[in-house]
Amino acid sequence: MLVRDAMSTVVLTIGPDHTLRQAAALMSARKVGAAVVLDPDAGGLGILTERDVLSSVGLGQSPDAERVHAHTTTDVVFATPSWTLEEAAGAMAHGGFRHLVVLDGVDPVGIVSVRDIIRCWAPAPQLPARQHAPA
Repeated sequence: MLVRDAMSTVVLTIGPDHTLRQAAALMSARKVGAAVVLDPDAGGLGILTERDVLSSVGLGQSPDAERVHAHTTTDVVFATPSWTLEEAAGAMAHGGFRHLVVLDGVDPVGIVSVRDIIRCWAPAPQLPARQHAPA
């Protein structure tokens, strides 16, 4: 199975000057755990994850004052839609992260997460059909 089969095609793109609260609200509204940060001044694409927001708040930083650029990972490992899920999982395990931005050329076309891969490898079991008692 390939990354294109597992990835979410909902790609939230935010700017480096968003506050963490704004980023968290956008991520929550779209039900995603990561946002692609487009920052031409920092060399292009980065990623902000729910873990980054949680770490900042856990340190006592204000989500209204902290800007995304201060918490963005810029040394991002990118996947392509044609990677296998094994390649994606290996990159995540090796790098110690849970999200990969998927690029088609230079354009982000998706994000694949550990959860996406698990859903493909271990689909939810089918519940048995409900038996009806005779009338």
